[in-house]
Amino acid sequence: MKNNKVALLAQKGVDIPNPDSVYISDDVNLDRISGQGVTLYAGSKIIGKRSLILPNVRIGYEAPVTLENTLVGENTRLNGGFFQDAVFAGDNVFGSGAHVRKGTILEEEANAAHTVGLKQTILFPFVTLGSLINFCDCLMAGGTSRKDHSEVGSSFIHFNYTPNQDKATASMMGNVHQGVMLNQRPIFLGGQGGLVGPLRMGYGCITAAGSIIRKNEPKNDRLILGGGFKNVSLPRRVGVYTQVDIIVNNNIAYIAGLISLQAWYHHVRPLFVHDYLSEELLLGMQQNLADCIDERIKRLKIFREKLIVSKEILLAGAGARADKAKANNTEPASAEPASPQLTDSKEPPGIRLHNAAIEILKKAEDVFNRERTSDQMTREGESFVRAIEAGIAKRGQRYIFVIQNLDSKEAATGSQWLYGIEEKITDALGGCG
Repeated sequence: MKNNKVALLAQKGVDIPNPDSVYISDDVNLDRISGQGVTLYAGSKIIGKRSLILPNVRIGYEAPVTLENTLVGENTRLNGGFFQDAVFAGDNVFGSGAHVRKGTILEEEANAAHTVGLKQTILFPFVTLGSLINFCDCLMAGGTSRKDHSEVGSSFIHFNYTPNQDKATASMMGNVHQGVMLNQRPIFLGGQGGLVGPLRMGYGCITAAGSIIRKNEPKNDRLILGGGFKNVSLPRRVGVYTQVDIIVNNNIAYIAGLISLQAWYHHVRPLFVHDYLSEELLLGMQQNLADCIDERIKRLKIFREKLIVSKEILLAGAGARADKAKANNTEPASAEPASPQLTDSKEPPGIRLHNAAIEILKKAEDVFNRERTSDQMTREGESFVRAIEAGIAKRGQRYIFVIQNLDSKEAATGSQWLYGIEEKITDALGGCG
């Protein structure tokens, strides 16, 4: 064996059928790799000091795998591809051709088939992705078990980059405060379809195969069909935003949801830590969630800067129309009235929305950071934590089993606690529009 770390892992009990084909970088801490039931197949590479592998993990069965600073929970199968700064909570299966990057968290029993790309993606337990999927900048919940799970059909894409070159586009299927209770109806996104972010969708919703969904559907239990477009060519105003209110409100709701999930990760999940490796896995989940919140705040700041430019373009256009109308001694004929400085009329709707959004986003980062660093425990939270502790004492430290066996009153108390965190944020910022 040319690589001494490979030899040490083998001595520790890791099964390495072809050790000459396995690479372990010098910065990998072997104490963070279990020797119990772990198999590294030919072509496996482990890189980075954060790398963590818990018992009964199988790496690279179908194709070579690169793990870079990735944390892999118990009983997980990563069958082929590239995984960077991701966390798998346990009992996950991921097919070959994977491309999984920073900010990704797959909670227990969340799975994906072959050729799936993820980044800044959070999948709650049981969520299943088909093949040939790009699902970045999303959170998806829903489902009660492996037999009753939310699913994304094959050849699906989340459109997360706009013509205005921003990524204030995160979409949430379900929500955090109910989704963590594992008692909601599953969501199904039909194959060969897509979502145009930012978008929100209720539990029990189904999108028909081939549909491209562009609008929020907050109601539960809806069948959604997205039609195609006719062949048209229309002028566009480069750099100008429409639907500003939807973008702002959806982003605020998304970040508020992540901050409530942070409370869950800091107050509930630690109750299920039972050894050094499980503690390190939890720390990795907390870190990735913090990275996700940072990313969304960063993207929203960039969006605000672009909104300021968009407003200037609208004002310039309104001024030009006003000058032309004055020269012709007529009123400017436009769906967008001239600016108030030019017409002495009330503020046009487009400018008014821009101004409202810019002001909300100006204070948003302070609100987010204040709430994510505040004491998020409330009376409802304390009551819920006691219920979890009682469940662990009765049923053991099996996360899914304990959560599934909460009674409806206990689950409602927990949801009320988390929703209160979300509501505090959204109330502080107010709605746009």
